[in-house]
Amino acid sequence: MKLVLLCLLAVCCSSLASAADMTLERRKLLEVLRQLGDVKDSLQRRELLVNTPPQNIEDCCCLSALRCFRASLHVQFNLTERKQNKLYRSLKHPITERGLDLCKSGNAVATCATCDSHPKTTAREFVNRLESLIQKAISRLSVN
Repeated sequence: MKLVLLCLLAVCCSSLASAADMTLERRKLLEVLRQLGDVKDSLQRRELLVNTPPQNIEDCCCLSALRCFRASLHVQFNLTERKQNKLYRSLKHPITERGLDLCKSGNAVATCATCDSHPKTTAREFVNRLESLIQKAISRLSVN
């Protein structure tokens, strides 16, 4: 009887821990979305053409797209403002990466396009697609 209770307790604790991780990832992505909103206008005003992943990214390529957005943000945009640097650091955070790792099987990542192969778009489109990617991940975490 005690063994059954201990097993039941272990299962409950395990499910609560995984739910807490989802909440942590979701909260981090919401924070990233707020930070992006804070710098959106200043980034969109730039007269740049930037390699930008497509709007309809496959789940297994979301992490690759995040890395591309992050690299382009660092190289193409001169991140001089404090809020822009904060956004960049948040995009590098492991919790952000976990939140955008939407792939169910680990071997499909190799089929993702490289960052340099993505077409160049305006800074406005770049920011909008990054925002869309973050929102997609938040909605996926909310459903699960």
